Amino acid sequence: MSSAEPTEQTGPALRPHTDRDRAPAPAPMPGLAESTRLLADSTTTSTALVADALARIESAQPTLNAFRHLRAEAALAEAAEADRRLAAGERLPLLGVPVAVKDDTDVAGLPTHFGCDGERPPATTDSEAVRRLRAAGAVIVGKTNSCELGQWPFTEGPAFGATRNPWNTAHTPGGSSGGSAAAVAAGLVPAALGSDGAGSVRIPAAWTHLVGIKPQRGRVSVHPHHDAFQGLTVNGPLARTVADAALLLDAAAGADPGDFHRPPAVRASDAARRDPGRLRIALAWRPPLTLTGAGPDPEVRRAVAALAETLARLGHHVEEARPRYGLIGLAFVPRATAGIAEFAARHPEPALLDPRTRSALRTGTRLGGRVVRAARAREVRQHHRIGALFDGYDVLLTPTTAAPPPRIGTFDQLSAWRTDVTMAAACPYAWPWNVLGWPGVNVPAGFTRSGLPVGAQLLGPSRSEERLIALAAQLEDDLRWYDHRPPPP
Repeated sequence: MSSAEPTEQTGPALRPHTDRDRAPAPAPMPGLAESTRLLADSTTTSTALVADALARIESAQPTLNAFRHLRAEAALAEAAEADRRLAAGERLPLLGVPVAVKDDTDVAGLPTHFGCDGERPPATTDSEAVRRLRAAGAVIVGKTNSCELGQWPFTEGPAFGATRNPWNTAHTPGGSSGGSAAAVAAGLVPAALGSDGAGSVRIPAAWTHLVGIKPQRGRVSVHPHHDAFQGLTVNGPLARTVADAALLLDAAAGADPGDFHRPPAVRASDAARRDPGRLRIALAWRPPLTLTGAGPDPEVRRAVAALAETLARLGHHVEEARPRYGLIGLAFVPRATAGIAEFAARHPEPALLDPRTRSALRTGTRLGGRVVRAARAREVRQHHRIGALFDGYDVLLTPTTAAPPPRIGTFDQLSAWRTDVTMAAACPYAWPWNVLGWPGVNVPAGFTRSGLPVGAQLLGPSRSEERLIALAAQLEDDLRWYDHRPPPP
């Protein structure tokens, strides 16, 4: 955990506790859309909502360790200002609603550690996504934990400890947006922003029973980076319902003037209220080549097969198919490791980085330049080859992960190679859509017999967020997954 000093504006960095007594958990916090309605109806105040979120975060920190930094004093001041604006009749999509953002995202006045140990100066300006959330009226209550430089599907490290899954604290919530997922699943905040470079929104959403949207590349700016991780990484929402995720996506969406990727706007909230029509859905069990031979765990397969049966019952045509992934991993590895090398090279104290990060830095440096340019040049052909699936289908359905959430510590002391192999076996399905830059939505698929959440991906071609969101909303209306909550933290 960082030793950053408290500031008058932002309050202290959060640190995990292990021995503090906790008060009984309060009733569930309202979701994002419900919070906006309560504020508009004057049923509650922003000050009450933000104070409630801050109290929940502090109470849950010893158990879940979801947050790296908390903006207690600043958030309460912003909530009081939001109440004045609401009383004056002003209305904005998120005016006065508390939300959290992942600690790879710049928030003025707070350092951006991105899961790393050591000291970092506070950011002087907000990232574009945070600027847009503020413009929509949101109150940023804090920054959530991420694994080091977002590399792994777990949220653990020497800088801050282990972030734990609200459904079973012996297990990871996933990564790298594990802090955001844990915070939303436990009801500490109504919704949170994460980032997804190889499944880092969808994987923790699957393992914490949430809706997680990986939007089209460029849909939500990654400023101050204009092409994060060689175009692999996008920002996206995590929420308990499709409507809440869509609302956060609409609020955060938009480009910075310097962004490389600028897709036309979508209306996610409108899509969440729209009938998707009768769709042709391809169900794919076989993941891309990862050299692990991994297929889905029987309990994951059972849950996703049940979801496919629900889609068929709702009137969609569902059949098994095999996307032509080809050797897409040969494009992913240079881009991913070059991206890690770019971020790691900026760290002021490289010796503090995890040995696996330093290994990725060396690999990324070797594969940079001409190799990574060649990998990126293959993307157009990959669009054509994999996109051919959508000549006959509207949506691709796959498991989000091959395995349920691993136990905390599963990846401890593993070498870089063994970490990559173990990670690829557990999570072989998500990353190709980062190479393509296309959208995907994780939806809850149910639970293992021991009560661990698993998820399924709805994947589409370029700029298909509205169709995927409409389909996810139809599933949610039928399955009502939001009725299931984890035990109080």
